[in-house]
Amino acid sequence: MRSMPTEPAGHPHGPRGDLMGVLFDMDGLLVDSEPLWFEVESAVMARLGGSWHEADQQALVGGSLSRSLDYLLAKAARPVARGIVAGWMLGGMVELVSTRTLPVMPGARELLTEIAEAGVPYALVTSSERPVMEAVLVQLDVAFPVTVCGDDVSKSKPDPEPYLLAAAKLGADPRHCVALEDSPNGVAAAEAAGCLMIAVPSMVPIPAENGRLVVASLTELSLDLLYDLAATR
Repeated sequence: MRSMPTEPAGHPHGPRGDLMGVLFDMDGLLVDSEPLWFEVESAVMARLGGSWHEADQQALVGGSLSRSLDYLLAKAARPVARGIVAGWMLGGMVELVSTRTLPVMPGARELLTEIAEAGVPYALVTSSERPVMEAVLVQLDVAFPVTVCGDDVSKSKPDPEPYLLAAAKLGADPRHCVALEDSPNGVAAAEAAGCLMIAVPSMVPIPAENGRLVVASLTELSLDLLYDLAATR
């Protein structure tokens, strides 16, 4: 953890003018969906004749469906077509999200509301595929003006493409966007895109280095704090 930097004296722009967008991850940041992913991955691996453990889930946090499929198929005890396994993953996750109570992470609704009411551009940037993203947003009863999901990019996190695309859709310079992430893959993607980074680690620790802010919960954040961070760029 580290304290927030203060705005440099004589900054040529007001702090509010420096914040061009706020970019939110989804799984593990806005909603506690990782236990559902673990349940789906465990069920899929059982169908593939293998077992699934917490370490396996941690290896995939913040990654794409393609990366998950590679990992699952490499551990499989029996051959199954990649498309079939993808269907098991997506279908299983959409069913669980649609039928279970999906816990919202502390402070998520409040921060989203504050940003939206202030008129600050914001976007959702998730590695999940569109059916999963849409199912989560229905449960959240939240609409993002801009979304980028796994279906929208050729390279997913930790590649910067998702964050570069989200910033472009907002008409924003990624260097003046604050990204909120819970996973090392997501942090790597946002930082490679040039975004200001706030990490809220969920399953995997993230060090407070390279100028990033690390907090324990979204409850520690406010729009004023985001403005202050943007003013340091």
